[in-house]
Amino acid sequence: MSGRQLNEDLMLDIHNLCISLDSTIRNAIECLDRGEKQIVLVVDSENRLLDTITDGDIRRAILSGLNLDSPVSELRKRRPSSPYPKPVTAHYETDPVDLLGIMEKECVRQIPLLDDADRVVGIITMRDLLRMDSLPLQAVVMAGGYGKRLRPLTEEMPKAMLNVGERPLLESTIGRLRDSGIRRINVSTHYMAEVIEGHFGDGRDFGVEISYVEEDRPLGTAGALGLLSPGEEPILVINGDILTRIDFRSMLDFHQDHGADLTLAVKPYEHQVPYGVVESEGVVLKRIVEKPVFRKFVNAGIYLLNPEVCTKVPNGKSFDMTDLIETLSSEGKKVVCFPVREYWLDIGQMEDYERAQREFTEVFKP
Repeated sequence: MSGRQLNEDLMLDIHNLCISLDSTIRNAIECLDRGEKQIVLVVDSENRLLDTITDGDIRRAILSGLNLDSPVSELRKRRPSSPYPKPVTAHYETDPVDLLGIMEKECVRQIPLLDDADRVVGIITMRDLLRMDSLPLQAVVMAGGYGKRLRPLTEEMPKAMLNVGERPLLESTIGRLRDSGIRRINVSTHYMAEVIEGHFGDGRDFGVEISYVEEDRPLGTAGALGLLSPGEEPILVINGDILTRIDFRSMLDFHQDHGADLTLAVKPYEHQVPYGVVESEGVVLKRIVEKPVFRKFVNAGIYLLNPEVCTKVPNGKSFDMTDLIETLSSEGKKVVCFPVREYWLDIGQMEDYERAQREFTEVFKP
């Protein structure tokens, strides 16, 4: 098949991928979600390419605290020194083998395709070229908790098996992993393990391969990793009480782009003090800030780690993810933060469970 033939087959309505230079970062996020290519094209009135914005650019901006209502031009200013002063592009008739070579050489995953007048007419991704439907990860879902804060609901049912919508929470999580291209899933169990295993079996009825890591006693939030035979693929770890639409493929790209040993998903969290906060030096008043909002990032309970990291987890001993992160940091390993901009909810308490029931249908439309 010729380059022109293949590329025309893979053309899409690039209108969903294009924004103008005066668009806001929030507009770019909306465009990213519509296009589902992990990239946004900044174009002029003639559809000539001015810049590209990737999913990683957006998440780094969130980490830096950049106002999402700022123009997208601010992203270029905040980027570290880039090896690409101009976007990496190709003519739309370029042979697929050559396109793949450009991607590997330039370390990019998407290439805007231009016509003879340098106008954007399409885009091609590494996933398109390699026909990548699977995601090279194995997953571990931590589903062994007692769910004490959700009693009496969890007296006869493990927390991960409580219905959210019309099916168990764990079934929704496994469905999200499957739809992202992850096929190998380990489920860590302890409390009422037989309920989980009886529902999912080996996973074939749910389109995945499920193995169980049964803890004879609670081993903490990372202890199950010490019981795994990790293999060669990165490992995605997710708490069993998380309801989210996080993009696991974007998280893997972010992890690899930053050369991380462990990537921690973090969620922006705001807390407003309902009083005027007084700032002083000794007895001297400096100012009063009325009802300030403090913004921090919190642990989202989702982790991506290289398989060798599992060797840092003691076998059969209680060990938390915080212990693992501290161990890696003390050894000079690279731990990075991946901000979650998608829907995320930790179903830890009754009000969270009730909120999940209210929001599920709207957020997880078929």
